[in-house]
Amino acid sequence: MTSIFVTAAVPIKLMILILIAGMIGAIVIAVRKVSTRQIDGGSAFLSALRLGGPLLGLLGAVLNGLWGFIGIASFGHALPLAVYAPGLAEASLVLALGLLTGVVAVICNWVVESRIDRAVLRP
Repeated sequence: MTSIFVTAAVPIKLMILILIAGMIGAIVIAVRKVSTRQIDGGSAFLSALRLGGPLLGLLGAVLNGLWGFIGIASFGHALPLAVYAPGLAEASLVLALGLLTGVVAVICNWVVESRIDRAVLRP
């Protein structure tokens, strides 16, 4: 995974870092909400992340594919699979991280909502 990150283009690196930071942020918000009595703050971030994470991953994969197809078209003749592999790995990594970020955000959102429900419905 680190070799894919090192060879990735700068916009793809930025997307990877944003997705990883979003996952860490979602986990921190969920842990903070569960471990304290505070029930306000963070829910909007989790809701946005559960929808935006997969979309950002898809955008990164499509953007990487577009760059690859432009490169193939400008090259002119058939290339071996070894030339395509790094770009496919980058696209797969960004897409997988986007989906993973969305799943983590959904789980954290469920945890936060259940904590809020317990706090509000407790007699």
